[in-house]
Amino acid sequence: MSNPTPDNWESPQKILVILAHPDDPEFFCGATLARWAQAGHEIHYCLLTCGDKGSEDPNISTDDLCQIRHKEQENAAKIIGAKSVSFLDHPDGYLVPDISLRRDVVRAIRQYAPDVLVTCDPTNIFPSEGYPLNHPDHRAAGQAVLDAVFPASGSHLFFPELLAEGLAPHRPNEVWISVPNQANTLLDVTDTWDRKIQAVLKHKSQIADPEALIERMKNSWKTSDSTEEAPRYEEDFHVIRWSR
Repeated sequence: MSNPTPDNWESPQKILVILAHPDDPEFFCGATLARWAQAGHEIHYCLLTCGDKGSEDPNISTDDLCQIRHKEQENAAKIIGAKSVSFLDHPDGYLVPDISLRRDVVRAIRQYAPDVLVTCDPTNIFPSEGYPLNHPDHRAAGQAVLDAVFPASGSHLFFPELLAEGLAPHRPNEVWISVPNQANTLLDVTDTWDRKIQAVLKHKSQIADPEALIERMKNSWKTSDSTEEAPRYEEDFHVIRWSR
């Protein structure tokens, strides 16, 4: 693995998290985001959908669920320490990494001008035993973000209509890809693990059995040397950096 303190930046960073659904930031890398917020970095969320298909209740509408999940995400983000939450509100379950979505993501990158971008791995189809098949929106989101950040977001020749909106080209210095197939960076997030759990639990519409969920999460993220008396947790990433 790489530098044991890969997030030991010399100055406060602006960090933009672009993922598919409400609850993805907390589930995928919430303890890391809390660690960064605690260290004084500025974190913003941009969710591509509002998760309006995330229910098995036949009596709930997509509009009602969208409103519920907006509120749940805002409450969870407050616990993490994020500065803002925005939604593009594409239909849940229908994300496709096409040119239109890529343009939307480039727009977000140029609007926020982050130093660090966080997304997920489009190649991770079979993430874990507990989640045997990755949601297609997760894969589409990761693909759209990676296609947007290079080469489009930093080039004036891509999407000139965004220049007309006053959005100058911008490319982040680093991209942190969560839930990766091939990790090159591990972070010890033991100190902020409880905050991750508290934030996840704000997504009440998505949790049937909170105690069972917490146990699964512990098993998924605990380290091999973790014990009941001294639990340790890590979140892993594939980090891409550009030479300055």
